[in-house]
Amino acid sequence: MKKTITGLALIFAGTIMLPAQEMNLYSGPIPNNRKNVPDPEYVEARSTGGRFISNTAIPTLTVFLPEQSNGKAVIICPGGGYRGVAFDKEGILVAQALADDSIAGFVLKYRTPNDSVNLDKSIAPLQDAQQAIRFVRQHARQYRVDPDKIGIMGFSAGGHLAALAANSFQQPADPTTPDTTTSLRPDFVILIYPVINMGDFTHAGSRMNLLGAHPDEKTIRQFSVETRITPASPPAFLVHAGDDKAVPVANSLAYYMACQANQVSAEMHLYPGGGHGFGMFNKTTADVWMDRLRNWLQGL
Repeated sequence: MKKTITGLALIFAGTIMLPAQEMNLYSGPIPNNRKNVPDPEYVEARSTGGRFISNTAIPTLTVFLPEQSNGKAVIICPGGGYRGVAFDKEGILVAQALADDSIAGFVLKYRTPNDSVNLDKSIAPLQDAQQAIRFVRQHARQYRVDPDKIGIMGFSAGGHLAALAANSFQQPADPTTPDTTTSLRPDFVILIYPVINMGDFTHAGSRMNLLGAHPDEKTIRQFSVETRITPASPPAFLVHAGDDKAVPVANSLAYYMACQANQVSAEMHLYPGGGHGFGMFNKTTADVWMDRLRNWLQGL
């Protein structure tokens, strides 16, 4: 089912956003969802940052296509502590900016981990991220995308999801998928103040919402993405602020160091200020990290 999102042809934070196409991520039954569960999704309009969408049970992709495509595509995972997603601030606005730079943007509204909806809440977001990669790659020609230039991007907890997807491509998280041939490996990964570690320097809310109150050490290590990086991991671009109190900069440092140890190309930009959740605009610096990202993407 496809539709045009209402309310997107508006001015938000000074930017005119064009109408976008939203579609259900799965054409059939949603894997790992309990049967006959009502959709509990809730949309909250915030004074800064636009919509925050929580309790999502039916994942979607919102598509922004550039007028002139350079062949690259980015699947965007907004953050929200695995409690929901900052849909506009870390999704729609980012996709629009990428489309303005000739890059196709796909905003993933992934499922909010929920024991009352999911059979196993810990893998529901990863299933959605993998399905998004699968979908964009399968429809690359339709969207004027090079199937070998598809990346994934995430903010905060969405950064954890993007990093997890970038390092879990060896097998599908959904064992029932009939498609075993489409590559699940993103060609690059973009991580903006990401949650990476689920142990000593994690974001407690993200870990609680994804893994529950008392995950065992094996699970903590399994979902600490720095332990999953191998020489086959895709090249990475990271941004973080040193004074981030919600998600310590140690998360990005751990990911970067693991890339270094495995000879994976990685570029990292650290700012002394900015805190957490600044989206595309870190007001503590004249530097614009999106410009650094544009330069990096041109080199891929």
